[in-house]
Amino acid sequence: QAQLVESGGGLVQAGGSLRLSCVASGRTGSSYTMGWFRQAPGKEREFVAGLNGSGGLTSYADSVKGRFTISGDNAKNTVYLQMNSLKPEDTAVYYCAARGWWSPVSDATYDYRYWGQGTQVTVSS
Repeated sequence: QAQLVESGGGLVQAGGSLRLSCVASGRTGSSYTMGWFRQAPGKEREFVAGLNGSGGLTSYADSVKGRFTISGDNAKNTVYLQMNSLKPEDTAVYYCAARGWWSPVSDATYDYRYWGQGTQVTVSS
């Protein structure tokens, strides 16, 4: 079992930055492949970025490439999502998710077993 807790969301102006954190408890963060997803009002939850269990491979949605960076700190069992050059269309609830460390990063929500409660990110124009 793993429990995931996100933090770092908030209100920011367009062009600004935020860093989201996701702390994994129950097992070490290095034991999971991690993903960040987001869900805007009236829309389906969508993949944002992922980091595989060994920490060596990352994947990004086209909409965030070059602006967002996912990284992990095994010692702190934490995964981060650095978000730069934020746009109003980035406004959403952001969720972190985990699946077995041997699994590749997936952009499908159903591939992830564990989910956090989400953190709101609002970007004003």
